[in-house]
Amino acid sequence: MADVGMSVAILNPFVKSAINVLKTELGANVQRGAVRIENGQRSTHDVNVLIGVIGQAYGTVYYGMSIETACQIVGKMMGQPFEEFDDMAQSGIAELGNVITGLASKGLSEYGYECNITPPHLITGQNVKINAGDLMRLALPLYSPCGEIEIHLALQGA
Repeated sequence: MADVGMSVAILNPFVKSAINVLKTELGANVQRGAVRIENGQRSTHDVNVLIGVIGQAYGTVYYGMSIETACQIVGKMMGQPFEEFDDMAQSGIAELGNVITGLASKGLSEYGYECNITPPHLITGQNVKINAGDLMRLALPLYSPCGEIEIHLALQGA
């Protein structure tokens, strides 16, 4: 299991990328909450964008949010309201996670971790199980005008 100090350093590129992308897409400031350590496998979010990270840093990142938050974010991104989390909204929110993680992977190289990402997977439903293996998971809420988005990071360095 990775130590907390290294994991927090690995978290920084994800936080920076998420805040920058959300600020650009939403046209509003995004505030960060407090980091906490989790090891349970249940997500409390209805929408989870799951992306694998492979290379010198490896593991899983996912972005969790409510359906309402996802619809509001996609609505802002696409300039039209989304009353339901349909195929278009699902595609948009998955791409948002992809962009954030892609930018974060570039930021990881500044910390000496060269890595790539896998295509995003969208997992929806209540109380879904997301297994990060034996890795601890850092969770960090981000607060936007559209609602809360939580970054869950289970990575370690090679």
